[in-house]
Amino acid sequence: MPDLGKMLCMLGLVLTVAGAVLWKTGGLGRLPGDILVQRGGTTFYFPLVTCLVVSAVLSALAWLFRR
Repeated sequence: MPDLGKMLCMLGLVLTVAGAVLWKTGGLGRLPGDILVQRGGTTFYFPLVTCLVVSAVLSALAWLFRR
């Protein structure tokens, strides 16, 4: 069980730091490659590149924690 506690503390620390960074910077914003369609009174926004960046970062973190 000590490994589970250590993992939960690390996860909490990572989430806290990520939350603070997003709070101070306003998030990733609209990156080039994100899809934005505005027609009439309707807006469609799909953060395609943002999703890819977040996925790559989370994959790298998961790889680091598995080592």
